[in-house]
Amino acid sequence: MDIVLLLKAFVLGIVEGLTEFLPVSSTGHLIIAGSLLDFNDERGKVFEVVIQFAAILAVCWHFRERILTTLNGLRSREPVAIRLTRNLILAFIPAAVLGLLLSSKIKAHLFAPVPVALAFIAGAFVIFWAERRKTIPRILSVDELTAVDAIKIGFCQSLALIPGTSRSGATIIGAMLFGVSRQAATEFSFFLAIPTLFAATLHEVLKYHALFRAEDIGILAVGSFSSFIFAFITVKALLKYVSSNTFIPFAWYRIVFGVFVLYSAWSGLVTWAGD
Repeated sequence: MDIVLLLKAFVLGIVEGLTEFLPVSSTGHLIIAGSLLDFNDERGKVFEVVIQFAAILAVCWHFRERILTTLNGLRSREPVAIRLTRNLILAFIPAAVLGLLLSSKIKAHLFAPVPVALAFIAGAFVIFWAERRKTIPRILSVDELTAVDAIKIGFCQSLALIPGTSRSGATIIGAMLFGVSRQAATEFSFFLAIPTLFAATLHEVLKYHALFRAEDIGILAVGSFSSFIFAFITVKALLKYVSSNTFIPFAWYRIVFGVFVLYSAWSGLVTWAGD
């Protein structure tokens, strides 16, 4: 097995694990990292599918007790379990429907440096706005979310179809703008990631199934390992962070990264899909 290839897989797994659940867009980071490491071909697409699945498993493991409690509650028809499940389904539907209808067109026209950079920078200013609003949250717990709240958050998640937006950023900041506390918004974003990313992974597996090769098991295993570990660390750290901090540092990071995206394309440092 090529040790250099394994190291590339390990690094890309770290990038996925660190960025998937932060409000910074994993897509943009993987494009940059994949290009710098010369790992952005069709084989790289399969790799991204697998390491994203590993990141989802990290969320499932972190929330395993709540997931099991919810599943048991559904069997006994407990209101809290039914409400959470209903809200996740309602929040999942908008992105699922719009994704099926628009994903090919979005990938054809928006996977370019200028749209991605603009999405990074625009997202930063939305974060600034959300954090500087002096309003008292009306919802302090995930269990207090209504069906209407879930649908609105679901449409916010749909904005993440635009590369550079960030799924977690769109759902967390969108929920905060609707009166959800930072902690509850972050937790619901993580819960919503489970069905959303599972569905996205299944779609990509069906799309790229012919590219899966037995000889790639090694790099897939290494990338999945690092993605799982760093996603688990990130989820745990972010939940602790939001209890007493704002997302302002992430906004500044998005601006810096957006500028870097433009420079990377202008200088030829990164090869973008559609370039």
